[in-house]
Amino acid sequence: MKSIVLLAVSCALAQNWQPNVINARLETRAFSGDLAAQLRSDAPVWFGYAEKSVSGEHGGECHCSLEGKWENRAGSGPFYLEGPPAVAILFRVSADGVGKIQAHPISCQLDAGGMRLIWLTGVPPEVSLAWLEKRARTEAQPDGALVAISLHDDAVADAILDRLARLAEPEKIREKAIFWLGASRGARGVQILEKILANDSSSEIRDKAIFALFVSRQPEAQSDLLRAAKDDPSPHVREQALFWLAQRAGERAASTIENAIRDDPDTEVKKRAVFALSQMPPDEGVPRLIEVARNQRSPEVRKQAFFWLGQSHDPRALEFIEKVLETPAR
Repeated sequence: MKSIVLLAVSCALAQNWQPNVINARLETRAFSGDLAAQLRSDAPVWFGYAEKSVSGEHGGECHCSLEGKWENRAGSGPFYLEGPPAVAILFRVSADGVGKIQAHPISCQLDAGGMRLIWLTGVPPEVSLAWLEKRARTEAQPDGALVAISLHDDAVADAILDRLARLAEPEKIREKAIFWLGASRGARGVQILEKILANDSSSEIRDKAIFALFVSRQPEAQSDLLRAAKDDPSPHVREQALFWLAQRAGERAASTIENAIRDDPDTEVKKRAVFALSQMPPDEGVPRLIEVARNQRSPEVRKQAFFWLGQSHDPRALEFIEKVLETPAR
């Protein structure tokens, strides 16, 4: 019962957040009825409302010119160590309908460029998400709607991104939905990405899922990258998994990369794995590159290891290369 009360209180707070605006003619209206019917104006105007946001996303202070660009910089709004608890969802509306869709932390200072900003209070998250899903499916550029969906702290957002990532959707929507599943949707997003890796026949889409797992903050995402690096049927996807594992480094990742160099049947994957070693911190990558250059049977792979050792400018690498050059050829 206590958790239900806390949830209700947090949702109410999110609905009552006010924007941090400058250079705006701010009006406040209570939401009622249909969102599409309220987002109408003959003259250019901005509409906005707040929804509870996913934890830890888009923290810090920023300044955004609604008619220009977004930037990180010190602002006058409050600072939240764990990220702001709400997201401001904004729409530029004119006689032609809804144009731009943007989403910013509620703490972000919004410069409306002297335009009207009509702030709606009490927009239910399910109403917001349903309307944004329609926009994502119909917009020529669905990015704004997808970002806004991904930042809602609501399980319905997971279901929407899952639907938009499926085979029946246009590829540009699928790719962006897949990215936000990793970037914003936590454990549930990773579970959906795992299904995509296991079941999707498109190596291009599985490649997008690999990057989404890399940007995910969930610990289990690295296990999925390790599995893909070993078992994905596409050499390209295995290469990409190895590359992103190298950015994460760590002993398990290093072991998977070394195993690929030793065991993968595709020479290009082996060479990509050598490159992955070169992307690791020097104390982890250089000794492993030296080992490959010393013992790898494939001349192509060994040559690749020597190349990246030379590029590292590490004293250990240069010492090893010097010794090889000094050793008489047999």
